[in-house]
Amino acid sequence: MPIFHAILSSSAAGPDGDLHRLQWLIGAWLLIGTAGMLRPRSLRYVAHWLFPLGALVSLGIAATAGGFLAVAPMTRQAAGMAAQTQILPLGLPDLPFHLRLDALSGFFLLLLGLAGAGISTFAAGYFRSGTGSAPGLLGLEYHLFLASMALVILADDAYLFMVAWETMALSSYFLVTSQHRIPEIRRAGFLYLVMAHVGAISILLCFGVMQGGSWQFSFQAMRSASLTPFWASAAFLLALLGFGAKAGLVPMHVWLPEAHPAAPSPVSAMMSGLMLKTAIYGVLRVSFDLLHFRLWQWGALTLALGLFSAIFGAIFAAVQTDMKRLLAYSSIENVGLIFTGIGLAILFDASGMPLFAALALTAALVHALNHAFFKSLLFLATGSVLHSTHQRLLGKLGGLIRSMPWVAVLTLVGTLAIAGLPPLNGFVSEWLLLQSFLFTPQIPHAFLNMIIPTGAAALALILALAAYVMVKFYGVVFLGQPRESSLTHAHDANWMERLGLGWLALGCILIGVLPRLALRASSAVTSSLLGAKVHDGSFPWTIAPVAAEQASYSGLIFFVVIVAVVGITFLLVRLLAHGRVRRTPAWDCGYPWQTSRMQDTAEGFGQPIRHMFGAFFHMERELPSPSDPAPQYRIHIEDRLWRAIYQPIARAVQWLADKVGVLQGGRLAIYLLYSFLTLLVLLVFVL
Repeated sequence: MPIFHAILSSSAAGPDGDLHRLQWLIGAWLLIGTAGMLRPRSLRYVAHWLFPLGALVSLGIAATAGGFLAVAPMTRQAAGMAAQTQILPLGLPDLPFHLRLDALSGFFLLLLGLAGAGISTFAAGYFRSGTGSAPGLLGLEYHLFLASMALVILADDAYLFMVAWETMALSSYFLVTSQHRIPEIRRAGFLYLVMAHVGAISILLCFGVMQGGSWQFSFQAMRSASLTPFWASAAFLLALLGFGAKAGLVPMHVWLPEAHPAAPSPVSAMMSGLMLKTAIYGVLRVSFDLLHFRLWQWGALTLALGLFSAIFGAIFAAVQTDMKRLLAYSSIENVGLIFTGIGLAILFDASGMPLFAALALTAALVHALNHAFFKSLLFLATGSVLHSTHQRLLGKLGGLIRSMPWVAVLTLVGTLAIAGLPPLNGFVSEWLLLQSFLFTPQIPHAFLNMIIPTGAAALALILALAAYVMVKFYGVVFLGQPRESSLTHAHDANWMERLGLGWLALGCILIGVLPRLALRASSAVTSSLLGAKVHDGSFPWTIAPVAAEQASYSGLIFFVVIVAVVGITFLLVRLLAHGRVRRTPAWDCGYPWQTSRMQDTAEGFGQPIRHMFGAFFHMERELPSPSDPAPQYRIHIEDRLWRAIYQPIARAVQWLADKVGVLQGGRLAIYLLYSFLTLLVLLVFVL
């Protein structure tokens, strides 16, 4: 597609031209959001003008970041453009805002712009009147959310980073609770806000540790700080906790399956496809940039958490009966895969293997980009299904491929991509991650050499479970016969929704068929952070990350072979049949009255997983009463970690609040007594 070529081949103008252009584009997002308040009740004005303008700004962000990444790292360094920095006349006295555009921030801005363009285009046709917040207010929160994510990526000091981070959290909270009249949505929003602020406190403490005792809040001062291994490990653990809470890393994942079903579908797509990546960016910024060394223990911990999160997310996704909750747990699985790649990169780098570290980090970066495309596509597709059918429960859907062919075809692209099938983009990053595992025996550590191969086996299990989940998702929603009579009246997505879905599906195809597009962007990051990059391959249409004789892949050849086989088969059938087509009823296996009740259900798909991985679930079975004229068997599945960790904390906080509440006696004499005792305590300390 020409736009992709322009994004990756355009060059920057001037030493700080890209950074200045990004500031104007972020300001344009803020201006577009503010313009929504001029006509806050006009859905036509907000949807037909502001959201398309926001999509154009997203393309501008992607083009600017892609142009910066397209310049070779050595060329940028020779021209004094290795990083573009600026100090803004904003902030507090002696605490101005610092901005920095380097390879890492450029990659995530490219991700934000490309996926954000498709989401904003879809949103222009998605939102309806009378659902939640006023359209103008929704547009303000939406574009403020985008602008704050961009500022998080560009921030070069702790002050601006935390201001942008909290703005991102609050704007996304208001988007999640746009239908705040529903109690379940209010509860989901409250849980999300609590976990967001717990993570923010941890990140703030991390920045405090990395200051090294100075009063400098800039990231440049943190890069120059000399930390002992103990304090560096403390900073890393705080960063892993804080950013892991935002990313949905287990066991800080509890907000994610609740917030995604509550939010409108474009907001769910932005949170899963974009916001989670700001947490990935934060971990990489702290681990590979602000901390000047890495320990193998950090990598082992990150690898273990990543693999466990991936298995946990895949298992829970397999037993879900709600479309959006299924995709939310799938996001946990994919975030786990990204953290797995980061853990391997830290392990390799700590062991003095920069090339293999670059391979693992490339796998993590490319999977982050891929996830932004296919998960956004799937969340938006569920939004189209929800608008058309008013259902998100899998047990009430089915057969939608007939009434929603556009959505079904585009969703199939995302489904195959997230399942990791070639020649789509999901296969590229998962193949790179598997290649990284194959080189772990060269790590000079006997204990790790014994343990890490089990990680490769776990990765194979995760990928198989992910494919299983996607067969369930697509098959139950789009194939078979409708499970409800109302589904026969379902309608396809409108043209704006199709355009947004098509943009994201095209990204899944292009990165899969031409994976060098993603590898070139990620190579700029690995060259900057690790001083190494993976090889492109001997031919323009292949990639060979380490050496062609060891492993290589060509998505273009896969694509051409698939198209050729399908085309030749079609021609042979037409020629052998001489153009004659005979239609006959399908074989019914001796059951002539086939109905939707004979189809596999979401619960049926999940039953084997419930049996094999029962230790992960807390299950409560509700047996039917013998006297019930319409007996029904129900099973309720809950997260054991929620019961083991968060419910005891909630009870302890409630008990403490009840005890503290006793202090509010409501009588003036009691409050005067508190004031008198406080004065006495202060006098004792002063004297």
